[in-house]
Amino acid sequence: MSFWSLLLLAVGLSMDAFAVAVCKGLATRKLDGRKMVTAGLWFGGFQALMPLLGYLLGSAFERYITAFDHWIAFILLGLIGANMIRESRSKEVEEVDASYAFRPMLIMAIATSIDALAVGITFAFLQVNILSAVACIGITTFVLSCVGVKVGNVFGARYKSTAELCGGILLILLGLQILLEHLGVL
Repeated sequence: MSFWSLLLLAVGLSMDAFAVAVCKGLATRKLDGRKMVTAGLWFGGFQALMPLLGYLLGSAFERYITAFDHWIAFILLGLIGANMIRESRSKEVEEVDASYAFRPMLIMAIATSIDALAVGITFAFLQVNILSAVACIGITTFVLSCVGVKVGNVFGARYKSTAELCGGILLILLGLQILLEHLGVL
């Protein structure tokens, strides 16, 4: 996987965390840098941890599914992307409180990084340096989460659905790229 593909994947994965960070910023009355960094560390840390766990899990089963691993990557990324697109179109308003305490941040960090676990499973079947991949995903999510808190605090929730839509489209396109490269079309 090229650096640019990995970076696009990292941006796509971080869009859920960005959207929640926007909501956190919206709910935060007095924003300071510490709150931005707190959100970035929680979301970036879990977005880095989950693909690593998925990679370790996928590596255990790699030899059994090598013949169709590209289809698994395509389907998982497609489903994750489609779900993000669906969520971007949802009219439901998510309630996010302004707390940056351990429990609410842990719950939100896990919830926004579950899709990264599935992506980590696909990494086990691809030619990916897992350490650089999780670093790229974690750093990208950290930065975008910090920015998201600030954007939410300044502009409100205006960009939440657009971020989820763009992230979903990116993940679907990356899954398609993986499939087409394996089939020899690209």
